[in-house]
Formats: sequence, C-alpha cells, structure tokens
Amino acid sequence: MATRPPILLQGDTVGIVTLGSPLDKQTIDTGVESLTNMGFKVVLGRYVYASTGFLAGDDRQRAGDLMSMFRNTNVRLILPTRGGVGVAGILPYLDFGVIRRNPKIVSGYSDITVLLNALYQFAGLITLQSLMLLNFNNATPAYNYDQFFTATSTLTSPRIVQNPPGMPLVSLVPGNVTGALVGGNLTSFTDVIGTPYDIPTKGRILVLEETHEPINKVYRMLNRMKLAGKFDDCLGIVMGECTNCPSAYGETYRELIRSVLVPLGKPLLTGLATAHGLYKAAVPIGARVNLNADNSTLTVLEPTVSPP
Repeated sequence: MATRPPILLQGDTVGIVTLGSPLDKQTIDTGVESLTNMGFKVVLGRYVYASTGFLAGDDRQRAGDLMSMFRNTNVRLILPTRGGVGVAGILPYLDFGVIRRNPKIVSGYSDITVLLNALYQFAGLITLQSLMLLNFNNATPAYNYDQFFTATSTLTSPRIVQNPPGMPLVSLVPGNVTGALVGGNLTSFTDVIGTPYDIPTKGRILVLEETHEPINKVYRMLNRMKLAGKFDDCLGIVMGECTNCPSAYGETYRELIRSVLVPLGKPLLTGLATAHGLYKAAVPIGARVNLNADNSTLTVLEPTVSPP
C-alpha cells in the first residue's frame, strides 16, 4: 500500500524548489506572497532563483534542494516553481530511503510528473499532479484551489474528480476498472522509457496529457508507448487535454485518440481538465482510483493525505 503524506494545515511550512527550468524572480515572489497571505510559512531552496541556460542549476544542485526539503522536519508541502525540462536529471541523485522515511506532499505537473512517478515507484509515496508555485496568483480559477486543497488539506474519500461545469468527461471505450494511477505529461513519460526510471503500467490506470505539441508529434509519442508495451497491460486510460496542440495534416487530437487508443479496447475516458489547461484537477499519482467508463467517472478511492 502506498504511503499518504501528512495533511497540510494552515500555518504549515511550504518548501519551494526549482527542479527543472528556471522561473523569473517576479513570478516566484508573487507565488511566495500568495502562500504567505494564505497563512503558510515558506522556505526557499538554495537554487530556487538559479538560472544556467535552460536549467536552474546543475542536476546535483537541484536534487540537493529537493532532498533538503525532505530532510527538513518543518516542511509539510514541497512545491516546485515550475516544470520545463531536466527534472529526470535529478533522479539519480535522490535518496529514496530518506524520502520514504520523511513523506511530504509533493505537487506539480509538466516535467515534474517524472519525479511524481519516481517517488511512487521507489519510495511508495502518493503525490499529486496539481498546482505548482507559478499557479499561486490572482488569475488562478477557484476550481484549481478547491481541487488542490481538497486533496491536500482534507481526508475526503471517496472523491470524484469532476471537471468544471461545461467540460464533460467523455467515455470512448466502456469498462469499469480499479487500480493505482500513474502517468502525467506525455513527453516526460516517453523520455524515461528504457531508462531505470521507466514507468511501469502493468495493472495500473494510465493518465496522460500534453501541451504545445503538433498532433503528428503526439502520435509519435503515443506510438512509442504502444511499441514499448505500455498499453498492453494497463487497466485503463484517462486522457487529459492537449493544450494548444495544433492539428497536423488535417488530423485533430480527438481524431488521434480515436484512431490510436480506441482500437486498444481499454476502458478510455477523455477530456480530463488537468495540468497544462486553465483548469487543473488534482490527480493523485500512486493512489487507488476507479475508472468507470460506463458512466464517465474517475473516483479517488482513498484519502491522498494522512491525519496529523
């Protein structure tokens, strides 16, 4: 059984780290101010403002910041500033034994999902594909905060993951399956195929989403997953949005799903509002969920945090 980190309460400490690409100081400071105004204490990683090209410091530096947050007994939530690229580079420098003994809430999306899946696979930790620091600002919809704090600050169970009004979940292949949820960003998932951090899908439910990629490239990544056997033994598939993904050769994202994923015959739910889209459902990596494609629902069957 996966480990649920301790619940987040007002007044707790949030550790801020930059684990992939750099983020500008103003956006970081705005997020910190928002968290402070919400009643949280904030601790910044040593390299949170670092910028060395497309990375925020070298792999060891970024990994060291993350480990310092896990070792800090005051930190309850670890919040990356953003994703970007390069998160996989920190994985060889993490001490998963220390992480297992010091469970914390970790939230993020985009390239951060490589880390989320590794924390589940190697430390048994439930994490969240949900908000990052850059989302803590006045422009973030109330839906996103409701999703985040329901997952991190309540013991609600079961919890139906519902899209905002007017954004229905759509089932394309019927079926009703239950298992642990894995996945996240499609580019990040395919980047680690064939590496020591390859994400197992056997007996699990797979969630995927993407952003700013033309549909022919999305096809290439889905086909790589297919050739790698990632769809062979998964229980079911939940497809999120492909945010700002242009059609290619006249084919759309919706048509691609129908041509590539529907023939697999796995229970298939589409249209989940999460990660790169405006609306961000809190999706727990490593938690047991029920995918009911007969009635178009996704239900988290356990709390994603533990009592204080």
